[in-house]
Amino acid sequence: MAVEVFIANEQSAFPVDEDRWMRFSLGVLKSQKVTGNAELSLIFVDRSAIEGLNERFMGQSGPTDVLSFPIETEPYTGGRSPDSGGSQRSSTPDSYSMPFLLGDVVVCPEVANENAAAHAGTNFHDGSLDDEMALLIVHGILHLFGMDHELDDEASVMEEREQELLQLHYKKGSQPGAI
Repeated sequence: MAVEVFIANEQSAFPVDEDRWMRFSLGVLKSQKVTGNAELSLIFVDRSAIEGLNERFMGQSGPTDVLSFPIETEPYTGGRSPDSGGSQRSSTPDSYSMPFLLGDVVVCPEVANENAAAHAGTNFHDGSLDDEMALLIVHGILHLFGMDHELDDEASVMEEREQELLQLHYKKGSQPGAI
């Protein structure tokens, strides 16, 4: 059983080092204590795609830089047990188990590039697209874990965790593949 990150690059405006961001995401998930058979999808889209998703799912007009779509709230637990009336996961190493689907993180590099300068000078951010992408991926993943920033207290907890994860997993100015 392994944690997997699936990457889809559905835009062409900005180059995306898919392997780099996959390794980065795996590191973040490991720090979030994700183990076992779990999956995350990281999807890079263009402005019109993120704008459509933002309107359809968030009720907001215009583009955004990142959206998160949690899929499962509890790990998949296998078939039904006749004794308990519930479900259970087989613990034998040879058994097949369905993966726990964490969800999708959708990032728009074009909008990220436009917003990057606004974060220049903050921790782990010099205003570059790479720094912004790292921040957005962490931000999106944390939303999948139920973190939010609607209230000031929630926002400060989420921002603190973002900085911790960036410090652990993001190497500023690294060559592609060095993350």
